[in-house]
Amino acid sequence: QVQVAESGGGQVQAGDSLRLTCAASGCSASGCARAWFRTTPGKRREWVAGLDWSSGRTYVDISVKGRFTISKDSASNAVYLQMTNLNLDDTGVYVCAATTGSYCRDCMGSWEFQHWGQGTQVTVSR
Repeated sequence: QVQVAESGGGQVQAGDSLRLTCAASGCSASGCARAWFRTTPGKRREWVAGLDWSSGRTYVDISVKGRFTISKDSASNAVYLQMTNLNLDDTGVYVCAATTGSYCRDCMGSWEFQHWGQGTQVTVSR
């Protein structure tokens, strides 16, 4: 059974950076594809970024492109979401999701991911 856990959230000021970590246990030797979603105040859950573990392809939503980067560390089986130049609209709960396998087709649809973490809070203030 794949289990997902996020870490790295916190309270920062606008313009600051944060790096979120998504750890997944129980993945096969091929790894687990991952994605980050977030739920911001007054909005539905939205996709932020995805990573196909098998190919290393990464995808980032256009709304955060240039500020957010998704990457992986094969040695630790971790996926990171590096967030820079944070603004008030980035406040929300960031959730990592993983597939059972290493592949995700689009890496952005919630239906592709079977395993979800509890989320980590990111709060950006002035």
